[in-house]
Amino acid sequence: MAHLVLSVVGDDRTGLVRALADTIAAHEGNWERSELTELAGAFAGIVLVSVPDERREELTSALARLDGLLRVTAHSGTTLPATPGRLLTFTVLGNDRPGIVRDVTNAINEHAVSIDAFTSRTIDAPMAGGLLFEAVVSVRVPADADAAPIVAALERLADEIQVDLNLG
Repeated sequence: MAHLVLSVVGDDRTGLVRALADTIAAHEGNWERSELTELAGAFAGIVLVSVPDERREELTSALARLDGLLRVTAHSGTTLPATPGRLLTFTVLGNDRPGIVRDVTNAINEHAVSIDAFTSRTIDAPMAGGLLFEAVVSVRVPADADAAPIVAALERLADEIQVDLNLG
């Protein structure tokens, strides 16, 4: 069984997910996991699909024919064993400003942990006006590692850029 990671993007309109799902199913593919969203009038996302090895090329060709509706790029995926360690999830909420994602990811990277998920958005600040930046980030901490230094780095960052940090 082959695994494909599909990146998809197109102008947002009704029927995009159905067209993608129909194409995958028509080639005996199994839609395993996805993250899809509308962003500024565009529909974008990523989908993990498994497909019988002998149908892989046929599916990839069919996905290319969706161009005009959706631009789909297929990447070879692999099934990896579960990464050992603990999942540390935190929420960043603060005034939006250029560089906030760089600063948060730098604090994480200093501790050589892997980001499992990063979801962000900007929202209207209810009382002060302007925009707030919100991100939910999950990182994988090795089982034998102490999470305290990562938490401390994020807390220091939170003090510097006025970000609320909630660890879950």
